[in-house]
Amino acid sequence: MALVRWGLKRQNFHPLRRRRRALLLKLTVVIISVLLFCEYFIYYLVLFRCHWPEVKTLAHGGRQEPVLKAMFLADTHLLGEIRGHWLDKLRREWQMERAFQTALWLLQPEVVFILGDIFDEGKWSSDQAWADDVQRFQRMFRHDSHVQLKVVIGNHDVGFHYQMSKYRIKRFEKVFGSERLLSLKGVNFVMVNSVAMEGDGCIICSEEEAELREISRKLNCSQEVPGSSQCDREPEPRLPLSAPVLLQHYPLYRASDANCSGEDAAPPEERNVPFEEKYDVLSREASQKLLWWLRPRLVLSGHTHSACEVLHPGGAPEVSVPSFSWRNRNNPSFIMGSLTSRDYALSKCYLPFEDTVLTMYGAAAGFLMILILVHFEHLPSPFLCGWKLCRLHMRR
Repeated sequence: MALVRWGLKRQNFHPLRRRRRALLLKLTVVIISVLLFCEYFIYYLVLFRCHWPEVKTLAHGGRQEPVLKAMFLADTHLLGEIRGHWLDKLRREWQMERAFQTALWLLQPEVVFILGDIFDEGKWSSDQAWADDVQRFQRMFRHDSHVQLKVVIGNHDVGFHYQMSKYRIKRFEKVFGSERLLSLKGVNFVMVNSVAMEGDGCIICSEEEAELREISRKLNCSQEVPGSSQCDREPEPRLPLSAPVLLQHYPLYRASDANCSGEDAAPPEERNVPFEEKYDVLSREASQKLLWWLRPRLVLSGHTHSACEVLHPGGAPEVSVPSFSWRNRNNPSFIMGSLTSRDYALSKCYLPFEDTVLTMYGAAAGFLMILILVHFEHLPSPFLCGWKLCRLHMRR
């Protein structure tokens, strides 16, 4: 009799163990699938919709004018050791790394410009903290040798004007370079340290303005006929005949974001808040200097974390690039530019929305809870009956 009871217990035990294994397998499959989709595949799915804009090209000497493919992003704000919580770092930096690496793989840009505020605590970080932040940045934004990565100084990288020092600027330039003028495929880019455009005559400001005046002279020389001026005595070759693209962190002066629109513009309640000169935007005087010296055909800036398009006096358009990080926006994005020496076309590429990913995780958690409750038959009778009918139908 005892043997019979023992045999019955074994028969009941095996189905129970199989059911538990089946539940564990289902939970594992759901969790892994959701993680892979939300942390990896969603970036390919979203960025696959982005395409390079078409730009008009002219033929020169039987050859088409070359087109430069450039990506512009801003305000990555890698967290530091003081204000950076480890979970915040992990979540937001993984998002930026996956977005950047996916964009490189899918879009194949030739050059990437980051318009300042690479770091969040560069303005006060120690040398060791700076080295750690740089190492993380180089891992996240790694790229092949045929892709150029250029970085513009932001206020969080070296400090606001009265925090800025030559030491911090040299520390930044040692890693990211000090060039202010770059020519690629006949397109001239001028990268300005807009933090130094205070206009108060400080040593750093004076040096920055002197360098910009020299760049202005070179740009003017490129427009003159060879043999007609002192520009021919220059040892360096002339720049391509092309109005420059101005890249900087601070936007040029505008009163507010009142005229900005779009889903990634500033929230409606913030658009009419007046901007403070030399803090939110450059001063009127500094903006006029840059427009007069450089006469850019396009201005790209960051700093506000929101999108905006402005037409400045003289016809120079400015595009403020939104932040690339979930920490600053729910809907980060970057700008894709197709540029020639005479023309350009821009388009915007959105990254996955953070609330979309969080909603997916919430839905997955709810589904897992239902699986567990169904397994232990803790759901209300009508729901459990419907679940069993659904499973029966699927088996057929």
